[in-house]
Amino acid sequence: MKKKYSANTDENLIQAAEYVEKPESQLKEMWETLRQNKAAVVGLFTICFLVLIALSVWVSSLMGKQILPYDPNYSDMTKSFIWPNAQHWFGTDQLGRDMFSRILDGTKISLFVGIAAVTISLSTGVLLGALAGYRGGRTDAVIMRVMDMMLSIPSILLAIAFMAALGKGIDKAVIAIGLVSIPEYARIVRASILSVKENDYVQAAKVIGSSDTRIIMKHILPNIISLIVVRATLGISTAVLDTAALGFLGLGVQPPFAEWGDMLGRARGFIFSAPYTLIFPGIAITITVLAFNLLGDGLRDALDPKSRIK
Repeated sequence: MKKKYSANTDENLIQAAEYVEKPESQLKEMWETLRQNKAAVVGLFTICFLVLIALSVWVSSLMGKQILPYDPNYSDMTKSFIWPNAQHWFGTDQLGRDMFSRILDGTKISLFVGIAAVTISLSTGVLLGALAGYRGGRTDAVIMRVMDMMLSIPSILLAIAFMAALGKGIDKAVIAIGLVSIPEYARIVRASILSVKENDYVQAAKVIGSSDTRIIMKHILPNIISLIVVRATLGISTAVLDTAALGFLGLGVQPPFAEWGDMLGRARGFIFSAPYTLIFPGIAITITVLAFNLLGDGLRDALDPKSRIK
């Protein structure tokens, strides 16, 4: 825990500004707490496994090699609707494509869209939230009213509206999903800055003449980074779900690329004749979302200072 300083003199304020807790100790304490949470560890290892699959498939495709059992986009109508067996572990779809290969190939798309969308929403939301919280006044009012208007519309409907304006495609899906999540990060960062900007170390930084940008980047954001990390982790799971929802509606990633939501959407007409075509993509989405949620909950506990008080 951080040491408390008196704010009675400028000298004490300067001392407070110079006091910084070692990041190594913070990371060590966080890891010790995180690894005691079995659910979070399971989520972490599941995410690492999914990332490994996605990277392997992506790198092999760049090198022109095939590590999947079958070409995920190869269609053979003579093999359509083959139930799971030794040759096709997850069966084949209506076009005779191997479901197992397509689900593995879809991992890289779902993770890419999720991480890229969160990167857009996180960077923009942190910037707007920091500006609104630190400056206050009219700047705060204008930014937050825009964020409130965006939050008043269900995220999936807003994403569909953006897709209608931008068009279909994986890049458009990244932008649309990233935009609809900006208000959440902006509100979190704004609320956090309002709670810390009057603290001793921020006042000390003002006394010694630090610029507003330096104060925000060096003294404020590092103290609220835990909230941002937790929300970003949970945000990836939301982005994966939104990606699947857009794909299900035919607005996301377009054929012939394999994407779990698109696979669900195209298989919904065969729910009785070939239910496995819906079950396996649904399981893939569930496992991915659950893994990020478990890790996010574990990080929230690990990064909470109260949980580390002895």
